[in-house]
Amino acid sequence: AFGVSPGNAARALPAAVEIQPACLGLYCGRTVLSVNGSVETYGDCGVCPRGQRTDDNKICRECMGSPDRYDWLYLGFMAMLPLVLHWFFIEWYSGKKSSSALLQHLTALLECSVAAVVTLLLSDPVGSLHIRSCRVKKLSDWYTMLYNPSPDYITTVHCTHEAVYPLYTIVFIYYAFCLVLMMLLRPLLVKKIACGLGRSDRFKSIYAALYFFPILTVLQAVGGGLLYYAFPYIILVLSLVTLAVYMSASEVEFFKDLLVRKKRLVVLFSHWLLHAYGIISISKLDKLEQDLPLLALVPAPALFYLMTAKYTEPSRILSEGGNGH
Repeated sequence: AFGVSPGNAARALPAAVEIQPACLGLYCGRTVLSVNGSVETYGDCGVCPRGQRTDDNKICRECMGSPDRYDWLYLGFMAMLPLVLHWFFIEWYSGKKSSSALLQHLTALLECSVAAVVTLLLSDPVGSLHIRSCRVKKLSDWYTMLYNPSPDYITTVHCTHEAVYPLYTIVFIYYAFCLVLMMLLRPLLVKKIACGLGRSDRFKSIYAALYFFPILTVLQAVGGGLLYYAFPYIILVLSLVTLAVYMSASEVEFFKDLLVRKKRLVVLFSHWLLHAYGIISISKLDKLEQDLPLLALVPAPALFYLMTAKYTEPSRILSEGGNGH
């Protein structure tokens, strides 16, 4: 009726698709409404559903990948944080005469292990220890709420979604299960076996957990992306500092002190495991022939401290200084 042949109309159809309004924003995308063969119908530009993120064409695509080795190492680090804090406060408040510390350590390990397994089983795909995820491409993927566009500088298009699905929210779920299992198991255990402590002291490790779990939650909410890229170096620095503080506070002078007191030997091996974890996280073990020899550096800081501690003893330095005058 308008003088356009069917062939020209068919050729004009792609042009109509191309002049479709652009999808603004770094993380805004169009959801796929229907698929008819090779033809897809898209919705309006907006937030992608959970479990999806935008591709290069601003289309929301379902996350079908799986976490790589570095992602699993990051999740392992976030899973270790509450366990290490549990062990620290249990040891701090158990007292020297209490025989319940070991059972509390084992209970904390059980709580965190069960919480980790349940979290993985409830993640998509449900019932499997494997999880599907989106690949982390850059730091901004963790903070999509900061990239909501304002086309007219008045109206904001909210496109906040979990672009790193599920690395961000799975940590919160894990912490929730850790807290629930602790409240179910630990009070009964402590009440029965912590007979060497006073009534006000036996539950202090549990009270400490009620403080550090909210702190860990806020830390993940605000600094999850920063922790993702920095956690290997955080592990190395903290493990070195805590090892030096522990050995100096315990007055460990030479190897015989470690062999006599098995508890100190356990603490040393624990720090060595953290050192190895940090080195593996940095190298990612991409090239085994180059990365595995780096693990030989794990005992170096402790050996250096043990061999030089007698030369840096404050009393000896003060005595030599006095003799020099």
